Amino acid sequence: MSSDPITHIQSRDNPLLKELRRLSQDSTAYRKQGRVWLEGDHLCRAALARGWKPALAVFSESFWPQAQAQYAQAAIKTIVVADKLLADLSSLESPAPMGFVIDLPSATALDPTAASVILDRVQDAGNVGSILRSAGAFGFKQIIALKGTAALWSPKVLRAGMGAHFGLRLIEGLEPEALEALAVPLVVTSSHQGALLQDQKLPFPCAWAMGHEGQGVGPALQARAQIAVRIGQPGGEESLNVAAAAAICLHASAIGQR
Repeated sequence: MSSDPITHIQSRDNPLLKELRRLSQDSTAYRKQGRVWLEGDHLCRAALARGWKPALAVFSESFWPQAQAQYAQAAIKTIVVADKLLADLSSLESPAPMGFVIDLPSATALDPTAASVILDRVQDAGNVGSILRSAGAFGFKQIIALKGTAALWSPKVLRAGMGAHFGLRLIEGLEPEALEALAVPLVVTSSHQGALLQDQKLPFPCAWAMGHEGQGVGPALQARAQIAVRIGQPGGEESLNVAAAAAICLHASAIGQR
């Protein structure tokens, strides 16, 4: 934090609160503003642990006295807001008493050699966040979201990601043609074709493509893939949830490197 005094806000019409309200309630507002609202202690801790420096730290009046010891130096600027005003920003059933605003990095270029996960029109925010968590856990540091995929920095994806965002290289809004730059093998999953996952020697690094919840990986990616695999389902279900399938596939890649 700088030496500037802490700013106290009591008015609902304060311009900063209006900005935070947009960031917390509009899934794509971050694209215009270039910054993201992180609500709650868990996400804030995760950002700090990865070396992110918040532009703003925002606390409720009642929480600020106990937060000072831990968070007084966390951000460039500290804001203290009336409890009800901070709660009005939240879309959570139990609003958090604190949050950070972080500035997003400028547009990130695709790394052709990175172990990657490609999201092909994955639309459910919970699925996207869960896939980001699995990617981080299993060593896939680049996420490539094609157009039609849920906004990666939206509040719902952030909550589902549980802090995974801050350790990943996130690129969104690409067309399938941009994948021509990849120098690693592209691997797709299918319910009906390809070798069983456990029988396939998986390359590493590689780029796993995870597709739309109902339609799966699109034809453009299927045509580009070097490898197609399927996950055996002896229980007889028709298909797996895309986030569950991603966790299985990325784990298989990770243990295959031992």
